[in-house]
Amino acid sequence: MKKRTQKRPTPTKGKHTILAQLCNLIPGHLVSKLARETGVDTKVRTFSAWSHVVAMLYAQLTHAIGLNDVCDALRHHCGWLARIRGATPPSRNGLSHAGKHRDAAMAEKLFWGVLAHLQNLQPRFGDGRKGRGLTRRFKRTIHVVDSTTIQLVASCVDWARHRRRKAAAKCHLRLDLHSLLPRFAIVDTARHNDNARAREVCAGIRAGEIVIFDRAYVDFAHLFELGVRAVSWVTRSKENLKFRVVKKRLRRPCGSILRDDEVVLIKANSRSAYPQRMRRITARVELDGKEVVMTFLTNNFEWAPATIADLYRSRWQIEVFFKQIKQTLQLCDFIGHSANAVRWQVWTALLLYVLLRFQAFLHGWAHSFTRLFTLVRALTWDRIDLPDLLDFYGTATARWRMRAQPEQTYLPGLAPFAMGQHP
Repeated sequence: MKKRTQKRPTPTKGKHTILAQLCNLIPGHLVSKLARETGVDTKVRTFSAWSHVVAMLYAQLTHAIGLNDVCDALRHHCGWLARIRGATPPSRNGLSHAGKHRDAAMAEKLFWGVLAHLQNLQPRFGDGRKGRGLTRRFKRTIHVVDSTTIQLVASCVDWARHRRRKAAAKCHLRLDLHSLLPRFAIVDTARHNDNARAREVCAGIRAGEIVIFDRAYVDFAHLFELGVRAVSWVTRSKENLKFRVVKKRLRRPCGSILRDDEVVLIKANSRSAYPQRMRRITARVELDGKEVVMTFLTNNFEWAPATIADLYRSRWQIEVFFKQIKQTLQLCDFIGHSANAVRWQVWTALLLYVLLRFQAFLHGWAHSFTRLFTLVRALTWDRIDLPDLLDFYGTATARWRMRAQPEQTYLPGLAPFAMGQHP
């Protein structure tokens, strides 16, 4: 008798669309409150601030390539759009005017407000995965600081022009290594060097915490201030750094660690900015399958040199974060060319990222963020219960593989033989 296989239940139909279920994670009072604080409500006639937020989230979720793309689609689904707390479809001129004249500070405050709200709902969402890998050894918060460049069209965006034929915006970000969630962000032009924003990005780091950044953020006066605030920092040394070895902590190379010295800076300007000793470690690190020699700087004299190398290697997590948002969210084509419109779109992209990450956390999504985004994008207007949808597609069937042993091999005309014996 043939055994009957049990079928997996299909996702159930719900009352709200996928887009509505994502937008409902935003507190109902928050948008109107921020609109009053930032003065956006004084510039609203028929296209409300809430409708503007929903339209920008839809543009991110569907990779809209222009104003007409957003307006025509929302007008076509105006019935389902009205069920998202009374949102209304915009006109082309109305959406363009909103992106240009409504202060993008509202989108920035909305992002941080929603992030704080979700962390209050689920404290573990903000705490992150403290039991895996490098983060298991550190109970304190580890921050990773870096920036990413967002290319823009130079002929349309004069405010972001930083070269003769190039224009770009830059997002400076501080990422929590435990939760992989942003803790601070600045969206600005690409004209300024990264170290000019170092103080602003690291202003919220508290005593006892750790910050990791690339050598583009090296500013010795700022590094000295971090040490005074009892913040441990790890960065990569510049190739032209002038220093003098004061103490050798390692007499001979040990494994992948080549040198471990305490040094002081030689140049007068650098020495006046950072008068204390710092630790300089040279190690072999695997990069793209090859071993390369890297030199690190830190103000911590207690950690093992291998720990410092591992900490800097963990900086790759912020590169993964930038890769995720650039490959999935709409940060290549912009529906507005003004500085305010670009900031609206970047902050809305970060908001959608947090909403999707929260859904993945709630329902134990075990697959990549890219697959989650493509799944939700494909079913934007479907009335499917989102928890059931993620449970259905997120639970992969058990993998199996055939494990054979040499003594189990059987060929016609040959008798089986025991291991270690020859026929």
